[in-house]
Amino acid sequence: MFSTFRGLPPTVWTLFAGTIVNRIGYLVTPFLVFFLASRGIAGTETSYVLGALGAGNLIGPAVGGLLADRIGRRPTMLIGLVGAAAAQGALFLAPGVATMAAAALLLSATGAMVGPAVYALMADTVDAARRQRAYGLFGWGINIGTAVAGVLGGFLAAHGYWLLFAVDAGSMLLYAGVVVTRLTEAARPTAKDLPQQRKKDGIGYGVVLRDRLLLVLLALFGVQLFVYSLTEVALPLAIHDSGLSPAVYGAMAAVNAVLVVALQPFATARLARFPQLPVLASGSLLVALGVALTGVADSVAGYALSVVVWSLGEAGVAGIAAAVVANLAPAHARGRYQGAFSWTWGVARFGSLTLGVTLYTSIGPAALWWTALGAGVLAAAGPLVLARRIGARTDGKGSSVRRVTPTRPMTPALSPGRTSNIDITIATAQTNGRPQP
Repeated sequence: MFSTFRGLPPTVWTLFAGTIVNRIGYLVTPFLVFFLASRGIAGTETSYVLGALGAGNLIGPAVGGLLADRIGRRPTMLIGLVGAAAAQGALFLAPGVATMAAAALLLSATGAMVGPAVYALMADTVDAARRQRAYGLFGWGINIGTAVAGVLGGFLAAHGYWLLFAVDAGSMLLYAGVVVTRLTEAARPTAKDLPQQRKKDGIGYGVVLRDRLLLVLLALFGVQLFVYSLTEVALPLAIHDSGLSPAVYGAMAAVNAVLVVALQPFATARLARFPQLPVLASGSLLVALGVALTGVADSVAGYALSVVVWSLGEAGVAGIAAAVVANLAPAHARGRYQGAFSWTWGVARFGSLTLGVTLYTSIGPAALWWTALGAGVLAAAGPLVLARRIGARTDGKGSSVRRVTPTRPMTPALSPGRTSNIDITIATAQTNGRPQP
């Protein structure tokens, strides 16, 4: 199975291992609603804390991408990991709703800073032809850790919520220790025109905002991620309205985790032989179709079929979108490009929680499922329309469009509506931990 990722440098494997450790400790967020209830916080007050948690996921990626380019990848990761560990303690000890909301904001913001720095470090370390596999491995690590955390969290919560916070903070500090002792940051590019280009682009997100091709792609990826996020938001609503128990949703989550963990390495190996953009389009279509099938399901078997379909799509597209973004990015702005991509993911999840729930509860489930199918199909086709422009930008560093033929292992080198339903949705929406497709 690991032969799929043969030839990737040690830095990538270190990030993979650290991510598994960190995600195994991803325990507090899924049980946050239950923890707040144990502290006597419910109803509207709960939404304040959860809203702050969501807001942090919009702030963190932007800050993390900026810092990754400004002060370096490793320092940004350390700030995020240590800050998130401290926020865990602050959230557990917070005496009231306001302080809990502030701690939740800090927790999600600092935690979300890490991803852009990791993706930028991988882009620094791995050549363009192997980035899809590197990002796929990283996503696989997230899925493995999250699957284990789902089982571990229930056990620990039964013995005291403090254990969740302790394991979460401990895993983050352990990952920070790995960053300090095992990671070395790749040498930055030293092209003669780099200082002038840096001066022209500045230190902010102007370089991203001036890249029209990237902005169009981010919009398309955002729609794809919105459709994918409905699996966390609208799926539990549909299961609840079918008269099925919450245990069914837990079983569906388990089906997804098992399928993705088992199939992703093989899918990555087989599909790496084909052009990336058609593979991305096909996988995104499967996700959209699987999500739309939720609208006609009314039994455990029907929901299981829909989960299998979108899980196959999820396994197939792993790492491709991030690799396309990395290949489009100037070497000195990789952190900001990945920060913008991660921010798009946060916006998509926020949109699914707000717009998705509104469509479902106010207009009707059918409106949501048809919207997901139509938007998903259009967003999947978009990158194919832009394939020529993407190829013109990436051909010089390993095309995102052309066929990528696996090579022999290379020597590692460092180179450049209803309240009850909404409450259920908010609770289950916090179980995110999976990578974006």
